Amino acid sequence: MDINAMIATATAVGTSVGLKLLGALALWILGRWAISIIMSLSRKGMEVRKVDATLVTYMLASISVALNIALAIAILGVFGIETTSFAALLAAAGIAIGAAWAGLLSNFAAGIFLIILRPFKVGDFISVGGVTGTVRAIGLFGTTIDTPDNVLTIIGNNKVFSDNIQNFSANAYRRVDLTAQLNGSVDHRAAIALLKAKVAAIPNVIASPAPDVEISTFTMAGPVLVVRPYTHTDHYWQVYFDTNRVIRESFAEAGFPAPETQYIVTNRDAAA
Repeated sequence: MDINAMIATATAVGTSVGLKLLGALALWILGRWAISIIMSLSRKGMEVRKVDATLVTYMLASISVALNIALAIAILGVFGIETTSFAALLAAAGIAIGAAWAGLLSNFAAGIFLIILRPFKVGDFISVGGVTGTVRAIGLFGTTIDTPDNVLTIIGNNKVFSDNIQNFSANAYRRVDLTAQLNGSVDHRAAIALLKAKVAAIPNVIASPAPDVEISTFTMAGPVLVVRPYTHTDHYWQVYFDTNRVIRESFAEAGFPAPETQYIVTNRDAAA
């Protein structure tokens, strides 16, 4: 056994592998740098052209996935792996994975339909799949929502697309539904006129349609009024809480007695 030949062979192999590793590392660094530049330029280009934020998020995610796959194939090419063979292997693996992960592909397909049909966009306040909140992103496989209590929630696009979608931002305004219990001795006409004037003066309550204040039902304490101002969804909770406060303060200032339930007890034996 020729020791010198073995050392020479090992040195040659080590040098070749080392050079390939250095080349792969350099390609990875340059590739990631190039991808970051391409992503930045793509984002700026879309912003200059004022492309919708919903479409921007989806397109950037797609571009990032495609570029990273291309980079991985190029790095494998440095090690002498045939890219055409790898592509065929990737396609075959994709079919197998697709059969096993049909749900993932259905989320991807649903994401495409969400982008095309546009039932909502980034920034809209929606309710879907049992989650209510503001849309932050529509990704390749899931939609990201920030709930009112500031919890980031990701819902699969297939569940979003197959469920009922409520878009509170689609229309110019929405209705705030509240009630006000009156004492049975209060003149309901005076209470209605008072609330209509007070509620209409609340900030961000729109003038048309005007707030609705009417009798909805009756209880043992007296009539119950529905109080329904209209506002843009961005101001919903501000109007909600301000209206409750106005109801309480207006009735107190008007001197309306607090609602109370009264019972009449009759002693039948004493009456007899």
